[in-house]
Amino acid sequence: EKHPGPSSMADTKLIGFGNPLLDISAVVEQDVLDKWGAKLNDAILAEDKHKPMYAELAESHPVEYIAGGATQNSIRVAQWVMGKPGSTAFVGCVGKDQFGDKLEQAARGDGVNAAYMKHPETPTGTCAVLVKGGERSLVANLSAANCYEISHYETAEIQELVTAANIVYCAGFFLTVSPPTMIALGKHVAEKHKTFCLNLSAPFICQFFKDPLLSVMPYVDFLFGNESEAAEFGKAMGWGEELDVVALKAAAMPKESGSRPRGVVFPPGKD
Repeated sequence: EKHPGPSSMADTKLIGFGNPLLDISAVVEQDVLDKWGAKLNDAILAEDKHKPMYAELAESHPVEYIAGGATQNSIRVAQWVMGKPGSTAFVGCVGKDQFGDKLEQAARGDGVNAAYMKHPETPTGTCAVLVKGGERSLVANLSAANCYEISHYETAEIQELVTAANIVYCAGFFLTVSPPTMIALGKHVAEKHKTFCLNLSAPFICQFFKDPLLSVMPYVDFLFGNESEAAEFGKAMGWGEELDVVALKAAAMPKESGSRPRGVVFPPGKD
């Protein structure tokens, strides 16, 4: 069922900040994964060598174009659960183009208040979703999503949404874009005794963006991650890779808000 769109900023209970991307999804063979250096159950940022991949994929395989981005997907599901249009909001940067319009239409059609920053020169980001045997590999070309600026966060419109929301959710992917925005969100959440949720998102976040991750961790009330992300976080912190050990140590890291202990959710895989 499609909703007519959000009604009032005051209805906002949950807000997400992240990278809005148009997913280009295809079922592929192993040689396609090998050609682009992609691994199943992994996510990477596109490099120059990946730029031809998106057009090649569309030419060689049946592809689906799906409104995506990890945080935006989570917010859309939460909106479906919550039901009332405008219960959720999502903030990120898109281009002033057809793909950006598609993303906004999809989000608003689901009842999410899509409050995008729109970059006049950079195209909307895309993400190749390479599917094989029930697993997937993600290769994200952030483009406009990488252009988000804290000045947009500081506008009256976004501040009204943030003030109304009780819960803030970010994927770790946003650490590659705007740590200052995440820290500003964290300070607001701690001061107002709200809830900040962070997902580790991918092993490379723990490997290559450890410093921004640690700068945000004091504000995190709930930390999420899968087994491979948790293991990489443990390695980066010098804790080893045992899931229970990493979870306990992550929960015990310094916390800005003392109103509640930090919850850590590292669900094991299906096996």
